[in-house]
Amino acid sequence: METEQITLAALKETDGIVVATGNKGKVKEIKAILGPLLPGRNFYALSEIALDEYVEPEENGDTFAQNAFIKAKTAQERLGVTAIADDSGLCVDALDGAPGIFSARWAGAHGDDHANNVKLLDELAKRGANTPEERKAHFVSSVALVFADGTMLTGEGTCKGSIATQEAGSNGFGYDPIFLTDALGGETTTAQISAEEKNQISHRSKALRELAVALQEFLTNKR
Repeated sequence: METEQITLAALKETDGIVVATGNKGKVKEIKAILGPLLPGRNFYALSEIALDEYVEPEENGDTFAQNAFIKAKTAQERLGVTAIADDSGLCVDALDGAPGIFSARWAGAHGDDHANNVKLLDELAKRGANTPEERKAHFVSSVALVFADGTMLTGEGTCKGSIATQEAGSNGFGYDPIFLTDALGGETTTAQISAEEKNQISHRSKALRELAVALQEFLTNKR
């Protein structure tokens, strides 16, 4: 069953906010944290908007922050509404920070989570990285919120942990099934906890909370 889409005209009438992603998991996280600060404003993924054509920009930045800005600014300019974007990824010490900004497409196809996880486990095995200390890693998330008038607010967060030896858990997305977070004692993957629990410790939640502080200050000064 296809999800009913909203028209761009209706989106503008309701002062909706575009989340420049097709990943509805990200939209839920963003709405849970920023929603209370923006009551009455709904968040929509690009896939939920009826558009004749939307060409996603080339993410050619050198950092997560640059790519988040590119995605948010492009959506804001092309659609004429407030837009928010996140760029995030996993940085593994033993792989010299890879996959980094290429996390979503590391195995070749963009968004093939299982293939990315398999490749990461294989790369660590090739390097003989077997202990938790040798498999240290951290998630990074940068978020950018661009208003219709061009005002931009940002936030960044990290989540430290290590890479498991096999996938575990069915919640979350991306590298969640193989990421053992230090916040949970290094024995539980972020795919083994609820969305509510993840929102308390994840890199994206930290970035969004930093953004929320900036948003609260911005809204206060506007009054």
